[in-house]
Amino acid sequence: MVQLYALALGFWGLFNFFRRQPPDGSYNGALVLGVALFAIQGILGMILVFSGALPARGGMHFLYGVCVLLTFPAIFAFTRGSNSVRESFLYGAGGLFIWGLADRAVFTG
Repeated sequence: MVQLYALALGFWGLFNFFRRQPPDGSYNGALVLGVALFAIQGILGMILVFSGALPARGGMHFLYGVCVLLTFPAIFAFTRGSNSVRESFLYGAGGLFIWGLADRAVFTG
């Protein structure tokens, strides 16, 4: 789910960028839901770890998970919460970055 959601957010952000539109309320809400989705998946993963189901290459898998969870909040902190066309590009690129990390995490898990 993380992969598909991040891919959709990435394309949506880049679509806004090419239309020269800043992120609107719908997109910002989708970003918040995305971070919540990433956190829920991380919590479920930690439940699996504590129940004894460790990923094959655990260190890399956990690193990818932390990066996925922190990407959008880091972009928000970097831009200081402003809403311009530049943020559309940054969030779009961040979504594609998360998609790539989630894809790699599947192969390390």
